[in-house]
Amino acid sequence: MTTFVDRVELHVAAGNGGHGCASVHREKFKPLGGPDGGNGGEGGSVILVVDSQVTTLLEYHHSPKRKATNGKPGAGGHRTGAVGPDIVLPVPDGTVVLDRKGNVLADLVGHGTSFVAAQGGRGGLGNAALASARRKAPGFALLGEPGEARDIVMELKSVADVALVGYPSAGKSSLISVLSAAKPKIADYPFTTLVPNLGVVTAGETVYTIADVPGLIPGASQGRGLGLEFLRHVERCEVLVHVLDCATLEPGRDPLTDLETIEDELAQYGGLEDRPRLVALNKIDVPDGQDIADLTRASLEERGYRVFEVSALAHKGLRELSFALAEIVSAARAAKPVEESTRIVIRPTAVDDAGFTIEEEDGAYRIRGGKPERWVRQTDFANDEAVGYLADRLARLGVEQELWKIGAKEGDTVIIGPDEDAVVFDWEPTMAAGAEMLGRRGEDHRMETQRPAVDRRRERQRGRDAAEREYLDFEALSSGREQLDQ
Repeated sequence: MTTFVDRVELHVAAGNGGHGCASVHREKFKPLGGPDGGNGGEGGSVILVVDSQVTTLLEYHHSPKRKATNGKPGAGGHRTGAVGPDIVLPVPDGTVVLDRKGNVLADLVGHGTSFVAAQGGRGGLGNAALASARRKAPGFALLGEPGEARDIVMELKSVADVALVGYPSAGKSSLISVLSAAKPKIADYPFTTLVPNLGVVTAGETVYTIADVPGLIPGASQGRGLGLEFLRHVERCEVLVHVLDCATLEPGRDPLTDLETIEDELAQYGGLEDRPRLVALNKIDVPDGQDIADLTRASLEERGYRVFEVSALAHKGLRELSFALAEIVSAARAAKPVEESTRIVIRPTAVDDAGFTIEEEDGAYRIRGGKPERWVRQTDFANDEAVGYLADRLARLGVEQELWKIGAKEGDTVIIGPDEDAVVFDWEPTMAAGAEMLGRRGEDHRMETQRPAVDRRRERQRGRDAAEREYLDFEALSSGREQLDQ
């Protein structure tokens, strides 16, 4: 049964935003008291958060699909729909998030670090929010946006300061068991270690972590053995320790040959050239082990390696190796720049950014841009008034003017959005969508024909006042003429 998983494919889907509500306030003696439709609630998001208590991606291996809750629609009486709760997925420290093409989306290191894997859809505006001085009672509302959905790949890269690399059965697990409190599986057959083991080592005032990576063999960087799956766990390490077996009985193997083979695999994997290396000549307690270490040490030192003769069983040379690693780790930590507090970066929109682009594709014109694509998703095309509102928004954005500039003609095909979620229509620049039935777009004529009684009384009074002013002006004019005649 699988107990350790360091790479999974996960399908995440955020919640859809709730639809806005188109409602008119109704009360006794107020048949049309104005729009009171509330906004829809936002959909829940899917958020990855680093949890120090989580050490594997096993949970997502068994349940690879996660979906957040949708937002609730708005209601009359200016009631906003409920917001869909977010889904928080705990992941191990050192998790890298990639898309299906292998592009890195996030590198999650440090407890509490988070990443929004799928953003919840925004709720649609109700007709109360769409009302204005010109559009007193909109008979439509905006639809909620669909939540983001995508497939992501999560890879776990161990966050350790030191990595032990070497052939299977070289003694790496034994070393980590005596250097730290880790208790890995130890046996006298190859590939005993099937998963990386982590241990914490204290050397003087320095505390660092050490990782035991499953054994490497020739061809590991191309997928042979277990190397390719676990080489990623050494990428974050500050120092690599070559654990060389001085007691191997396999033909054609010796410490120098093993070192050259492992270095070749690390070079083919790439990205580890700048890591400092140490060499641990292990198993010097067995017969002929010390002799092989003595013969090999000079050649290794000529190549520039710091060499330590150790024995995990007899506990020889471990203190010197531990303090040497602590020295390198401390120097690496000191060389790193101090992490600054979180800064807010403001990136203003470019002066010449129109907010959309138009490209000609096989006789059609495709419009792309955050605003027009979002407006299309929010439009209820079964409502002519809503379609007219969309046309007004696109015209104010400058879409129609730009189409004229690039030579679009009446009846040409216009596409808004990507292929999988596009809206296609024939362009009619001289026709106001929905205007034949609505007059001015987004207005409700019922507000004019069924006005409250108090408004009708005010108009009658204004009419009487105007008539009285005209009568007084006539009397004054007549009086003036009589005086002139006399």
